[in-house]
Parts: sequence; structure tokens; C-alpha cells
Amino acid sequence: MNRIQRTFDQKKKNILSIYFTAGQCGLNTTVDIIKELENNNVDMIEIGIPFSDPVADGPIIQKSSEKAINNGMTLIQLFKELEHLRKDVSIPVLLMGYLNPIIQYGIEEFCKKCNEVGVDGVIVPDLPLDIYINQYKETFEKYNISNTLLITPQTSDERIKLIDEVSNGFIYVVSSNGTTGDKKAIQNNHYFQRIKELKLSSSTLIGFGIKDQKTFLNACKYADGAIIGSSFVNHLEKSNNRESIKDFVNEIVEQKR
Repeated sequence: MNRIQRTFDQKKKNILSIYFTAGQCGLNTTVDIIKELENNNVDMIEIGIPFSDPVADGPIIQKSSEKAINNGMTLIQLFKELEHLRKDVSIPVLLMGYLNPIIQYGIEEFCKKCNEVGVDGVIVPDLPLDIYINQYKETFEKYNISNTLLITPQTSDERIKLIDEVSNGFIYVVSSNGTTGDKKAIQNNHYFQRIKELKLSSSTLIGFGIKDQKTFLNACKYADGAIIGSSFVNHLEKSNNRESIKDFVNEIVEQKR
């Protein structure tokens, strides 16, 4: 059981995962942001790997990715920054990025390095399910790296059940067919209920459009928790000091815990 599975096993509900783009606040800031989020009761962290063509991301995360690349952030640099991650951080950490940079790095080398620095899982939106199962699943499992698979409102029940079978962390419930930060996403309760009624064996987190306490708590009615990305990325763009991060998280969780 890795840290992701342990978190869902121990907490059961209202799990808060926060996304930010590595390097958007400059180099060598990644672990400091993670530590501050953990200190303020965030349950899980997703670190975005900057990429020049982030097709699933809305304008806020696209801008942060461009800024991070201009700051000099690369996958190699990110792994360097994470070398001592587990000296201070105990919560699950995932990397979220696109397939091309990972293939360039080398799939097995990437999984091996994730394991070495203490990364628990990955989210690769453009990795096809059949390619993952037939080519990469064995390698991911060899290094105890959870591959989080995504579902959307258009995903059939049959495919969702297959994803459930091969998942070993959680399923990312994309709230709409749009991109990150989509304001309409939070209104999709009929879809959320459909997923809930499937009674999947895997845990679920809802993402895209979750931006405040109201949208977070609504998502938690239908899933084990939710992911906040664009809203936090935008917050970091304006202010990334310790108190501002604390205030951001408190606005989401203070009445919940």
C-alpha cells in the first residue's frame, strides 16, 4: 500500500488535493510550497510538469506552464528539486504532465526516478488506456507508481469499469468536457451521481472547476474528495507567501474540519 492508497483508506471522505505548476514561482520553490500546503492540512499534492502544449489545461495553467518554462523548469530540474522531498513531506505527491516529455525522459527511467525521490503517482491525460495497459502498466507497478486514469461525462459505463479494474490509486473524475478552470463544470451533478451509483472499487476525486469551499463541498457529496488547480495557480500568481497559502486553504477547509 503506497501513500495514496493509505490516505484514502484512513480518511475516507473530503480529501483535498491541490495542484500547482512546478517552477511557476521560480526555481527551487517546489518543496517549500508542498510543505506549506501539508502544514495547512492539504491531503495530497499534484505537481504540474510544465509543457509547451498542455491541451487539457485552461488559460490560467497554460500561462503558469509558460512562465515556469521561461524560469528554466524542466523535468530534470524538477526531479533535482524533489531529491530530498521525503525528509519533510509525508503526504502523497503526484506528478501531472503530458506523455511526450515522459517518453523523451524514458518511461522506465521516469518511473524509477519517481520512486527514488518519493513521488507516489502520476496523471498523464494524453496516455491512451490501451497503451498504458499493454505497454506501461507493468513498468509503473514495478516501481510502485500509481497511474491515475481520467474519466469524463462522455466515458461509457463499460470503459469506466475497465478503468476501475486497472486502477491502483484513484480515478480522476473530470467534471466536464472542457479544460481546467471551466466554470460550468461544477454544475454537472447528474454526471457525478451516475458515477457514484456505479459503486466503483476505486476511490474518486472530482477535478476541473473546483475553486472554493462551495464547489469543493458539492463535489465531496459525490466523490471521496476534490482537486483544486486553476484557482490555486491563480492565487500563487498573485501571492505565494506562507500566510497567503494558509489563507487560501483555510477558505476551503476551515468549516469542514
